[in-house]
Amino acid sequence: MEIYWLGHASFKIKMFSGRIIYLDPYKVSKDEEKADIIVSSHSHGDHFSKSDIKKLWKEETILLGPESIANSLKDFNGQSLKIGEKFAYKDFSIELFPAYTIKKPTHPKSNGWTGTIIESAGKSIYHAGDTERIPEMKTLADRKITVALLPCGGTYTMDFEEATDSAMDIQPEIVVPMHNWGKDLKEFEEIMNKKNPKIKVEILENKTLTI
Repeated sequence: MEIYWLGHASFKIKMFSGRIIYLDPYKVSKDEEKADIIVSSHSHGDHFSKSDIKKLWKEETILLGPESIANSLKDFNGQSLKIGEKFAYKDFSIELFPAYTIKKPTHPKSNGWTGTIIESAGKSIYHAGDTERIPEMKTLADRKITVALLPCGGTYTMDFEEATDSAMDIQPEIVVPMHNWGKDLKEFEEIMNKKNPKIKVEILENKTLTI
């Protein structure tokens, strides 16, 4: 799988089969490749952007999201999933995982918003969505996550300290900071290296990560 960070919490995942998955597309270029699958984690405009979904749309595109945004998904004939439910699609699967804030009121657990786990050929990507460090993250350590995409901006979600603590819970091979609101991600890398240098930090500005 090839992972492209498009800015904010938006990622393009290219499978080796050539299929394209977008996670929370936002402010994407009109020239981006069309999507096979789009996953929106929740209804905030920087995660469920109708204009960006339309840019990536083709006749066969499938839009997925949590049950809590089912009404929004209907505009694109999208499919809602329960948390923990898997959507199997040929050479990969997609599962929704809890995402919420505890100390901040911005993303309450009761909203039923989510992160996303993509699994293919023994590799996995966890896109945490908008979240703080939540107890469910510790269950991911047993799942041997390859890459964790973690928000770290601090305004609405985790800051650098909390995001790196979350990485310690998850124990991925690689962590990619995102949703950073312009903060210097080298500082994130330094904090992570002090806590556990075995967890590799990849800052995906102007580069691609292949796993």
